[in-house]
Amino acid sequence: MITQISGKLIEKNPTHVVVDCNGVGYLLHISLNTFSAIPDTEAVTFYTYLSVREDAHTLFGFINKTERAIFKLLISVSGVGPTTARTMLSSMTGDEIQQAIASENVAVIQSAKGIGAKTAQRVIVDLKDKILKTFAIDEVSAVKSNTNKEEALSALEVLGFNKKQAEKVVGNILKEAPDASVEILIKKALKNL
Repeated sequence: MITQISGKLIEKNPTHVVVDCNGVGYLLHISLNTFSAIPDTEAVTFYTYLSVREDAHTLFGFINKTERAIFKLLISVSGVGPTTARTMLSSMTGDEIQQAIASENVAVIQSAKGIGAKTAQRVIVDLKDKILKTFAIDEVSAVKSNTNKEEALSALEVLGFNKKQAEKVVGNILKEAPDASVEILIKKALKNL
């Protein structure tokens, strides 16, 4: 119903903004990524999504159409509501979410508050094909980083390290350097284990 709001920025908080549009103030719930991308100018435009429930009509605002598209995809998954989707978009960028889904990286999806293992797997199963089609992500590049991670974890296990500890350390390394080769992953992991 309301797809975009342009107007004067009245209030700016990490969780919401108020935009004056011809004398009417709209409260938009936003993610931290949108908050950090809001320009310093008074005139702003937000792409919106209106969530209608029995007890509330809530307007969510996004700095760009891509973030809104990811939000819509996330809330289409059973068990992921608008608040959880916003939390995911606050803890990860849209690109990180796309890559995690495309590469079937359950750990990254599960790292968002409110997402358990089953919900993370459901997000991947339900959205992988849609993400690959909608955002034209090359499946080979998405799987490559996942393969590097798997090879590094396998090598660390052979060396006698605990699988859960190794997964945590390698996951942290990949957050800092997503394109790290298998050798770099193993070397950095050995320093942290």
